[in-house]
Amino acid sequence: MNNPNIPLHTVVSGFAGVDAAAPHQVPDTFVLELMLKHLFQMGELKLVAIAQRLALGTQRVQSLLDQLRSRNLVEVPRRGDVSGDISFALTEAGDNQARIALAKSHYAGVSPVTLDEYTLQVGLQSRRPFPTTVAVLQEALGDLALDPSLFPILGSALNSGKAIYLYGPSGSGKTYLAEHLVKSLHGQIWVPHSVYIDGEAIQVYDPMVHQVVDTPVDTERGLTLDTATDGRWLRCSRPVVITGGELTLEMLELDFDVVNRIYTAPPQMKANNGIFVVDDLGRQRISARELLNRWITPLDRHVDYLGLHTGLKFQVPFDVTAIFSSNFSSDELTDAAFSRRFGYKIGISALDKAMYSTVVDQACQKAGVTFDKESMDFMLDQLHPGSAQPYLPCIPYDVISKIRDRALYLGEPARMTPDLIAWAWNVYFGLGAVSPEKSISLHGSEKV
Repeated sequence: MNNPNIPLHTVVSGFAGVDAAAPHQVPDTFVLELMLKHLFQMGELKLVAIAQRLALGTQRVQSLLDQLRSRNLVEVPRRGDVSGDISFALTEAGDNQARIALAKSHYAGVSPVTLDEYTLQVGLQSRRPFPTTVAVLQEALGDLALDPSLFPILGSALNSGKAIYLYGPSGSGKTYLAEHLVKSLHGQIWVPHSVYIDGEAIQVYDPMVHQVVDTPVDTERGLTLDTATDGRWLRCSRPVVITGGELTLEMLELDFDVVNRIYTAPPQMKANNGIFVVDDLGRQRISARELLNRWITPLDRHVDYLGLHTGLKFQVPFDVTAIFSSNFSSDELTDAAFSRRFGYKIGISALDKAMYSTVVDQACQKAGVTFDKESMDFMLDQLHPGSAQPYLPCIPYDVISKIRDRALYLGEPARMTPDLIAWAWNVYFGLGAVSPEKSISLHGSEKV
């Protein structure tokens, strides 16, 4: 079942005529209401257009239209020259039924997939069969100045399927590292527009999270797709969801829009088959202990439990690489029992001089500032020791970009000099915005 080349239409139902015989499909009653909503919105549609809007096979759509016509909810206002050129529209009774359906829910997208289909597909495209290797991780982290001893730890952590806990001082690059670990994700996955649960459609696809892929699937690491594409699913890159201090317990549950009566999947469900980063753990409005307790079952059993506003609880897959990032060690935030659930606890500290020099050079390139070794040495050997500042990777760009900003204002070339570095350093650390010429002596006779 882990064969990455299994065509999508063989593991999900609902397309090219196979849906009528499928053992698991969305009930006709739900699809009929969905069809009424589409006709209500558009006024008049042909059979093929209805099938495309619902992403269902024409055979099933024709059968459902026959049901609506037999109940005098749909009529045929015009016919073309060929049998397929037939238009359908709502009758007065159909218009009333469509309004009732819209009052229940404004969802009017493609037909959802069933929970069974979704669970099966998530399992098929789990990243477990596609391990992170030395080459993959080096490619993903190639532009990072990182302690070489961390590479085997990070690679092992990504392959473990367990939660990863990155900790260290603010500015040590934890979030930047987590974002780069995303590049280790290979392959493409299928994401449904929505999932059907007990008469409701839960929207899963999110254009802010899921990047639709139009290029051919990587046959070594992704899924291949038969020519009969199932339009209820979108082929996407593996998702990455990053949350921070704004995260609350409520955000980890289904989001129910009480006005439009539409459900949206929580971030961890959108992140299935990808990575979910919780940044700044311990800075949320609720305690870290409360937040982490919510993750006990998903991290242990790889399933999550969600609930509709009706009280119905149901199980969804939790195939997520969870990465927690914090300025605190895990022992400072939670007890030993939960700390064990962090499969890998990885400390990220300040850089050494050599790695920091690389970051300074990268910062110059990124900011468009001409690099100067004398200025860099001044920064490393005088400004950092004089201010007791460790070599944190966040500092070079934050400082050097201010030289660029000043050059743009003055209309002069952006270049490093010791005086300009000192000026930018003073501004960055709030030590007084004096002129570059007076900010500090090149020989360190004045202190920052």
